[in-house]
Amino acid sequence: MVVLMRSRLFWRRSAAAAGIYASVVLGFFGTVIAAHAFTTHVLGLYAIVIAATGFFQTLLDLTIEEALVKYGFRFQEREDWGRLRRLFGRALQLKLAGGVLAGACLLALAPAANALFGDPRLLKPMLIAAALPLVQAPENVGGVALILRGRYDIRAFFLFLSMALRLGGIAIGTRYGLTQTIAAIVVAQVLATAAVLAAGWTAFRRNPRVAAVSIGEERPEIARFVLQSSLGVVSSPNQVGYFRVAQSPQQGFAALSAPARLVLLTEQTRAWERGTRAAVFAGVRRYSLGAAAGVLVAVPLLLWLAPDLIRLFFTPKNLGATDALRLIVIAGALQFVFGWTKSFPVSIGRPKLRIWAHGIETVVLIPLVVVFGAAWGATGAAGAVLASTVAFIVVWTVLFLRIRREPASQGTASPQPVEAVLP
Repeated sequence: MVVLMRSRLFWRRSAAAAGIYASVVLGFFGTVIAAHAFTTHVLGLYAIVIAATGFFQTLLDLTIEEALVKYGFRFQEREDWGRLRRLFGRALQLKLAGGVLAGACLLALAPAANALFGDPRLLKPMLIAAALPLVQAPENVGGVALILRGRYDIRAFFLFLSMALRLGGIAIGTRYGLTQTIAAIVVAQVLATAAVLAAGWTAFRRNPRVAAVSIGEERPEIARFVLQSSLGVVSSPNQVGYFRVAQSPQQGFAALSAPARLVLLTEQTRAWERGTRAAVFAGVRRYSLGAAAGVLVAVPLLLWLAPDLIRLFFTPKNLGATDALRLIVIAGALQFVFGWTKSFPVSIGRPKLRIWAHGIETVVLIPLVVVFGAAWGATGAAGAVLASTVAFIVVWTVLFLRIRREPASQGTASPQPVEAVLP
């Protein structure tokens, strides 16, 4: 029986890794297709639309899925199915509300895009992109329903499906233009969200069917968790296009850590809720050591091969991104080693720690991007990313060491005040 369980766990982890890595490859080739099909200037416009969409999604989207994972596992351990049902219902409502607000901001930004970025071709793509936050908003709610069943392998498959649909949209849309590409991405997201929601609903229905009940005394705690989880133009379009190319290693490193982060989020949250604190710290240690060993081998090769990789994947017209890419490789490698910081605060019930760390990172990043970007374009912006990454790592190193030294009684299911571990 033990052998069977280990075999099943190994299969699920392997399938999750395969699905996520495959989705990353598809996402990378989406950027490659856009870089080949568009001029560097139009690639910059494409990057602006995608970045604006992501910014408003991040700013106005309450990251309720993290609370769903944390408190979903808690309610499952208690077999409190009524509260679990109510939690999912409220989560879906909040995600849709955030998507509507983000879309409204993009609609408001679209008429000013020409004045801000100096190109009238941004108007239509920005208007169409306004639909993306709303249609994407419910996707993670369906995904969490799969995670709570321990099926992060199925969740990874739907990440793959989502990126496959998006890649198809980009491949078709780039044959006709920027506006058509954004429209195709929106259509692909509609199909991906529908598929994930269907699978999530099927998984959720396996829970005992009881009526939703009020969350009760834990409502303020969950509200604080959600709020703490959620708080969180200086160059030409050509330089934006170069920076888009240079970001590929950073996105690649983040994707490499994604399977491990998904497993850590699922298993460490369950372990923390059961009171097995040592298992959580051991998982962080194993991940960090393994990731550090990997980047020590990969980073020198990537720095050396940077120009050849740009020629191979993004065509020689984007060789201006070489120096920026090298700086992003170093930043991405550091972020890869500290990838556990994305799931660890959620698992231990202290999402505010992540807000503090990202807040300091942002305080360093924004002024440096403005100053360095104006002076050195994409290379300067990449330097700003590296500097802010170092600041983030220093903050998290201090936080983690302080949490390790806390008495074991503080590693229980009830989250403790963040002030206890802040410097």
